[in-house]
Amino acid sequence: MWSDALDALSGSLQTLDLIVVGGYLLLSLGLGLALGRQSNRDEFLTAGGSMGRMTVGLSVMATLFSANSFVMYPSTAYGDSLRIMLASVAFLSTTPLVIWVFIPVYSKLKCATAYEYLEQRFHVSVRCLASSLFVVLRIAWMAAATFAASVAISGISGLNQYLVIIGLGVVAIVYTMFGGLRAVMWTDVIQFFVFVGTILFAAVLLVSGTEGGASQIVDTYFSGRERMVFDFRLDPTIRFGTFAILIGSFLEGLSAYGADQVAVQRYISARDARTSQTGFLISQAASLIVMPGLLAIGMGLFSYFHHNPDMLSDVAIDEFSNVENAKVQVVRQRLSDAGAGSSNETIAEYYKSHPRELHADVVELGLNDQALPRFVRLKFPAGVVGLLVAALMAATMSSVDSGIHSITTALIVDFRDRLVPAWRPKTEAGEMLVARVMVVVIGAIAIVLACFVGQLGDVFAVAKKTVGAFAAPLLAVFVLGLFVRRATAAGVLLGTFAGAVVTLWFTFAETFSDWFSMWVFVVGFVSSVVFSLLFSCVPGLSRTSTAGPDRTFWAVIRADEEDFSEAAPSENP
Repeated sequence: MWSDALDALSGSLQTLDLIVVGGYLLLSLGLGLALGRQSNRDEFLTAGGSMGRMTVGLSVMATLFSANSFVMYPSTAYGDSLRIMLASVAFLSTTPLVIWVFIPVYSKLKCATAYEYLEQRFHVSVRCLASSLFVVLRIAWMAAATFAASVAISGISGLNQYLVIIGLGVVAIVYTMFGGLRAVMWTDVIQFFVFVGTILFAAVLLVSGTEGGASQIVDTYFSGRERMVFDFRLDPTIRFGTFAILIGSFLEGLSAYGADQVAVQRYISARDARTSQTGFLISQAASLIVMPGLLAIGMGLFSYFHHNPDMLSDVAIDEFSNVENAKVQVVRQRLSDAGAGSSNETIAEYYKSHPRELHADVVELGLNDQALPRFVRLKFPAGVVGLLVAALMAATMSSVDSGIHSITTALIVDFRDRLVPAWRPKTEAGEMLVARVMVVVIGAIAIVLACFVGQLGDVFAVAKKTVGAFAAPLLAVFVLGLFVRRATAAGVLLGTFAGAVVTLWFTFAETFSDWFSMWVFVVGFVSSVVFSLLFSCVPGLSRTSTAGPDRTFWAVIRADEEDFSEAAPSENP
């Protein structure tokens, strides 16, 4: 098996590249094994509450940054516009709510998971519902992220896709199983520097390889193109419209940073609330390096292939030869009408003299994500190609290890400890065995699903839309719990369900099929809030939301620490 892998790699990666990739994987494994010697439950699940602000911040950044992001941002900047950079503005605007609302509440209530708060605020049923959705959606997300990474890594390295999926999954499982959260977070830090270094190197290489440097790239990129940074038109079908990006990304970011156990786990691992807050600010600062860097790469790729269209034209021509669908037929007919002919040679000559037509066709055929791998094969020196492969691996494993560990924590804390405490092992060794077995099982499920993603086709695309459809309703539960005293457990349960149904209908209804996908977050959040408030006012469903003390934001912040020594779960769902 391994000899086949090396044979596959040797066609694309040189010896130095193999050393870089192998060294990175061994470093990740070694770190997990080294940190696993002193593991216990508290250490395994929360790193003993001892992590510093830099580790917390870079881990939050790395774990929410996947290989999808690594490929998507340059691809989008190359193909559509820079309007996606407004997502950074939206993510940054979540900062006050995260550091002054979510983190202080979790810290004061000493929550072991994000969903424990929902029990204290509403009822154990709301906690279990939210945690269940998190588990299912995070497993699906891990499978999608791993599959997407395998496509990119396979395209650059020549390695079999399934071997990539299994290899990345096994490495992430092993160091997570032995090292727990401490190993996960420290490998996240290493992974952050690996992919940031690669991003900066690629950006520098693109600038230095362009005659005229950065100014030439900017001139070429913006020449003859409109609405590249802003598009305030109210048409909801516009891709990356300003309003859709700002509002949708704000809700997406607030859900990820404030209501997702993956991020909350890092806040809990910090020494105190102030460390968590500072760490979050560091993660936001780090994102200002990563996202603009990736967008700059997309601009550089556009400029490079504009001046060297023959280096990319075969990507479109190969699509003409190997794929027969409606989009290909439309593009070929247009080329024929423009006098480009039908042979590969005449089309290549046409693209050489019409580079903007090449860019338009690459985007039309959905091939713009191949621009970065093509540039890597053409321009990256030996060793640095391996660094890019390692960076993609890093972005993937930082998401997979965090997902596996957070799901394990949710299952242990939200379900076993809360619902069947008798199942908790009597010894520390037994507890660690259960946790490690769960890590292996959850990781194996994610690997198997990732291997079948390619075969599911449109079915899995539907599943990904379902993930997005539930993220906003989940955020609505937390917002209602924190800020709306009259929201009741029964009202929130029914309202969240109704909001999710409406969101799924919106996602798949033919009427809204042309709407830009970020509007899903808006529809999901607004509908869930409205339905929850309406149901909370219905007679019989409008009883006091909790049998214990007030757990809305202002009540938690004003209360003394001793008021939280024992949370009283609700008895009236």
